[in-house]
Amino acid sequence: MRFSLFLAASFLFFLISSCKNKDKQPDNKSENNIDAARNFIRAALDGKFTEARNFMLEDSVNTNYMDVAERSYQRADQTIKDGYRSSSINIVSVKETIKDSVTVVTYSNSFKNDPDTLKVIKSNGQWLVDFKYLYLHNADTLHVKEIINDKIK
Repeated sequence: MRFSLFLAASFLFFLISSCKNKDKQPDNKSENNIDAARNFIRAALDGKFTEARNFMLEDSVNTNYMDVAERSYQRADQTIKDGYRSSSINIVSVKETIKDSVTVVTYSNSFKNDPDTLKVIKSNGQWLVDFKYLYLHNADTLHVKEIINDKIK
């Protein structure tokens, strides 16, 4: 009797633990480029910046921009935060600039409806958002600045 009770309890424990982890992938992994952008945007809109950083390419510039965005979000009124949290993501366009490794996603959210652009890159087999592209993509790299010779010596 005790053996069959032990066997039933062991089977039940095994069954629960195997079902619990079935088909569950890590929260910080995205299946593809669009999924990475969506996960990053949703986490940022919800004010979950630690989670958003999991979907972001780690470098000092990205980290600094994320710190600024987080501080700005924390200082916002509660009505603005609620607006972002309840908004939906609208993907405007998707351009694969380098097939299977770099994608530019233009999106907006239903709260502000102001289009922004993110670059998503594949790094070490994982799709990650290059957040700095949001701020730097309008810089014209073909424009040659005039060199001014300083006469002060």
